[in-house]
Amino acid sequence: MPTVRDQNVAAVRRFNRFYTAKIGVLSEGHLNSPFSLTEIRVMYELHYGDRPTATELCRALGLDAGYVSRVLRGLDRRGLIVKEPSATDRRQSHLSLTDLGRATFAPLDAAASADIDALIGRLPAGGQRALVAAMERIRGLLDPESGPRPSWLLRPHRPGDVGWIVQRHGALYAEEFGWDQTFEGLVAEIAAAFLRNFDPRGECCWIAEMDGANVGSVLLVRKSATVAKLRLLLVEPEARGLGVGRRLVEECIRFARRAGYRRIVLWTNSVLVSARRIYEAVGFRLVASEAHHSFGHDLVGETWELKL
Repeated sequence: MPTVRDQNVAAVRRFNRFYTAKIGVLSEGHLNSPFSLTEIRVMYELHYGDRPTATELCRALGLDAGYVSRVLRGLDRRGLIVKEPSATDRRQSHLSLTDLGRATFAPLDAAASADIDALIGRLPAGGQRALVAAMERIRGLLDPESGPRPSWLLRPHRPGDVGWIVQRHGALYAEEFGWDQTFEGLVAEIAAAFLRNFDPRGECCWIAEMDGANVGSVLLVRKSATVAKLRLLLVEPEARGLGVGRRLVEECIRFARRAGYRRIVLWTNSVLVSARRIYEAVGFRLVASEAHHSFGHDLVGETWELKL
C-alpha cells in the first residue's frame, strides 16, 4: 500500500506533468522559436542580469557547467552573446547579449509574457491573486532562502475558517504527535460550540493568513462573566519562527481586556513545548497539572492562567 510520502511524490509528479504541458515547455522549439527552453532561459539571465559569468549562470539556473558551456557556445556561434574578460579573475568572463542577441530575445520575452497573460487572463482577479499566492507559497516552501521573510496578517474568522481549524488540528497533531481521531473529535466539539454560541461582544477567533492561505488560529471564548478561555492555538510549520503564535495569543489578551474579563485560562499538554513557551512569555502561569490518558497516549494536562 502506498505511503503518504509515496502519494505526495505522485501528486507532485502529476502536477509537474500538467504544468509543463500547460505552458508548452515540452515542444522542441520553445515559444515557436528555433531555441530550446534552456537557451531562452540563458538569454533571459543575460538580458536582465548584471553581466554574469558562466559560473554565476550555472548557480542561478541549477545546471551542470558542461551543459551551460555547450549552450553558450551555440549562442556564441549565432552571434548572440559577447564575452568580456573579468578584471579580477582572468579565468572568468562576463557575459551579455549583443545587439543581435537583444533583438532576438525581445520578441521571445514578449511572447512568453503574452502566453502567461492569456493563461491567467481566463481567471477573475481573485483567482489570479490566489494563483500567484499559491505559486509564492510553493516557492517559499521548497526554497525558504530564495525570497524575503514571509509577511502575514491577522484577521477575524470567516465562513469556512472554523472547519479548517478542525481539519488542521486533526491532521497536524496526528502527524507531529501521533494523536488519534478522538482529538479531532474534541476539536470538532469545541468548534461547533463556538459557532453555535458565538457572541462577538465577548468572544473572538483570529486567523493568521500568509500569501492568501491560513497558517494559524486561536479562539477566545467566555467561561464566565469575568473569565475567558483561550482555545485551539495552532501555527502551521511553514509559519513557525515568524512570531505568529505569540501575536495570536497577544490579540486574545487585548480583546479580553477590552471585553472586561479579569482572567484568561487555558488547558494544554506538557508535550506542546512551543505553545507553553508562548504562554509563559506573555505572562501566563502554570496553576495545575494532572496525568491523563487521551488521544491514544499517556499525557500530562496543564491548566494555565493569566490575571488581567
